[in-house]
Amino acid sequence: MSLTFTLDPAVTPALRDGVLELWADVSNTGGSVGFVPPVTADDIRPELVKHFVGMAEGRTRLLVGHDESGEVAATAFFSFNTHRLMRHWVWLYTVMVHPRHQGRGYGRDLLAAAEDAARGFDGIGAIRLTCRGGTGLERFYGSCGYKEVGRVPGAIRVAPGDDRDDVFMLLPLT
Repeated sequence: MSLTFTLDPAVTPALRDGVLELWADVSNTGGSVGFVPPVTADDIRPELVKHFVGMAEGRTRLLVGHDESGEVAATAFFSFNTHRLMRHWVWLYTVMVHPRHQGRGYGRDLLAAAEDAARGFDGIGAIRLTCRGGTGLERFYGSCGYKEVGRVPGAIRVAPGDDRDDVFMLLPLT
């Protein structure tokens, strides 16, 4: 089965809870989505609220993938630039596929759906994202067409003595 993707879904309690569960599960299995395990939904909730505020203000858009049972299985948040010289590209944040769905190609499906969505955004010519070095993500994103365009060594401190590179990736849409 494949995922069903929706851009700008209605923010319902089920969606909120599904994204919180997804984010916690991805984090707790070592996913590089802004937290270090162990975390709970309550730890993540303030970050999700920030995303929802951005959505309400029109600065952020959500792409969600539901599995065949209707559960939230994947997400990616688009964040638009407010600086007048950078409005021609968009950030992609919190790119996640639930661990139970790993290995099925859903990550590629999510990135393809994100690319398709971004192509429909007025004036957007590229997608940028960052990823935590040392996890293989830059190879994965590279295999999906993204190019590494920068790297800040040791910018992410996962734990004392465990610093990782912050890797900048770009997908031109033109």
